[in-house]
Amino acid sequence: MSSGITYRSLLMPSGIVFSNGHIWKEQRHIGITSLRKLGLGKKSVEHQIEDTAQTLVETFKKTKGQPFDPSIPVINAVSNIICTLSFGHQFAPEDEGFQKLIQAVEIIVKVSGSFFHLMFVAFPRLMSYFPGPHKEALAGADLIVSFAKQEIEKHKESSCLHEPQDFIDHYLLQMEKDRKKLPYTNAVIHEIQRLKYILLVGLTRQSTKDVTMKSYHIPKRTIIIPDMRSVLLDPEQWETPEEFNPNHFLDKDGKFMEREEFLPFGIGKRICVGEQLARIEIFIFLTNLLRAFSFRLPEGVKELNEAPIVNVSMHPHPYKLCAIPTKA
Repeated sequence: MSSGITYRSLLMPSGIVFSNGHIWKEQRHIGITSLRKLGLGKKSVEHQIEDTAQTLVETFKKTKGQPFDPSIPVINAVSNIICTLSFGHQFAPEDEGFQKLIQAVEIIVKVSGSFFHLMFVAFPRLMSYFPGPHKEALAGADLIVSFAKQEIEKHKESSCLHEPQDFIDHYLLQMEKDRKKLPYTNAVIHEIQRLKYILLVGLTRQSTKDVTMKSYHIPKRTIIIPDMRSVLLDPEQWETPEEFNPNHFLDKDGKFMEREEFLPFGIGKRICVGEQLARIEIFIFLTNLLRAFSFRLPEGVKELNEAPIVNVSMHPHPYKLCAIPTKA
């Protein structure tokens, strides 16, 4: 599938094959370590390959000596070994999604190294206006990325990182460990979300039954508008509720600690479904930006207006920053 990454690597970061430097070292280390833990080079993986080989033998037997194209069952078998290691399960040969995935890989391999591929690499913006097989390859690359993203989301929902079963599990576990090794960064992100809560009020809810809370009676079907700031800025819960203080999320040893009072995504069964995605995006975006740049105010600007513009959401007044590239 690396040929497909060749196209999209022009537009987005690319795993092991097309990265370099520190990112390449980290990606390669995680990749090799994960494959070893999954049993690469051990009997466990050999048994899986043996089972797939037997399935391939049975498929060949069904032809009863008549002419047939062996490439399709062989590609299915090889692809399913990769799927087993990556996704933790195989696909039935007739699975529609699996067949589309294989077709996408075949198209990308066919186009790779061709005139259209070379022209696209040299003039990507120009070639985007011209028809040709490179368009099919791009669509194939998008399909592969979409397929992988769906599998990753399924793994996040299954929450079995304590017992990783496949490459995705191991990779997600390593990501969670990169986060734990940066406790102060994690604390800063949480403190930003606490102090600068982006909504004016929490999303409305409706009580499903009569409830009495702290002597207040809340009838069934009452519309409830939660005030998250009453918790996020509660002086009884936070040492300096109105001030930016990452120590709110660090214990006495400097290790990051979760806080029950940290509720920017809500709580309970109706907690924001995008919480995990938002956490990962904020962490990766911020750490990459801070690693690549130092930020400062434009010349002549002494401070920013921190008072929010109040609407349905609370957003800052327009401002500008200078991003100064750090030395590699």
